[in-house]
Amino acid sequence: MAQQMTGTSVRPVDNAASVIDILGEITAQSEPQLMEAYARASGAETRVVILNFARLDYMNSGGIGLLVTMLVRANRQKQKLCAYGLNEHYRQIFELTRLDEAIAIYDDEPAAIAGAKAS
Repeated sequence: MAQQMTGTSVRPVDNAASVIDILGEITAQSEPQLMEAYARASGAETRVVILNFARLDYMNSGGIGLLVTMLVRANRQKQKLCAYGLNEHYRQIFELTRLDEAIAIYDDEPAAIAGAKAS
């Protein structure tokens, strides 16, 4: 059985915001890829990091833990995390874990970018 991998790419929106595109799964084994992507997305002027979950295949409790770790890092750097592309199942997980109170959730990228610029 092939092991599922985590893929990421980082796209700057402008000096104050970046998007991390997530492909595949987020589990505890995804930490190196996810944290490296976060480091690339976080410039000196970055105020918002937007997580694109549109191509997420799977996330478990270890993946939720990584998002909490990323949230702590973002808070330390006075950054906000936003997300879009979550399917209904993962939106419910964010609500149950109360991550939706710390990570603003949007329906699509234009809404996330507009929300990031408004904050």
